[in-house]
Amino acid sequence: MIQEQIVKEELLVAKKKSAKPMLWVSMISMTMFFAGLTSAYVISMKRDDWVSFDLPSAFYVSTFLIIASSIALFLSQKFLKNNKRQLSLILLVVTFLLGIGFVWQQYVGFNQLKSIGLFFTGPESTVSTSFIIGITFMHVLHVLAGVFVLLVVIYNHFKYKYKSDNMLGFELGAIFWHFVDILWIYLFFFFYFIR
Repeated sequence: MIQEQIVKEELLVAKKKSAKPMLWVSMISMTMFFAGLTSAYVISMKRDDWVSFDLPSAFYVSTFLIIASSIALFLSQKFLKNNKRQLSLILLVVTFLLGIGFVWQQYVGFNQLKSIGLFFTGPESTVSTSFIIGITFMHVLHVLAGVFVLLVVIYNHFKYKYKSDNMLGFELGAIFWHFVDILWIYLFFFFYFIR
């Protein structure tokens, strides 16, 4: 019985040591993926059929929402470390709702592009809109993965799986969420300044 407990504790320590490095490796590969896409965007700007346009207003709103979500998640983590579970859970749910709001505003932004005649594919599409919509859509998929991660963190938080001295799952979810936040800020400013 004691030996079984020791083995469980050793497995938990090994899991903690490997979880964060594995997450960082996956985030580095995602960064390289988006760096490749934005590089292709820059190279394609030299084409004769390149069309410049202003970003949809919904992209500005979504930028505000995702930054607010990261702030809420940061505060949630701080409250959990200080054993203020109720405040932490409320801010975790706020983070989730802001994430859903971000995804919705991205959809609104796609529709705003369509309303001015800029499409992803088809005879009316342009290289620039195909790039912006494609890159943004790939980011939205990562945010949806982050929203799912937030649901898992909320569920585990509700089940009292996190404590001030055992927050690995919460920390991993927070790292990933902050990563997609920073990634969107990069993409937003990239599209804002490079058109």
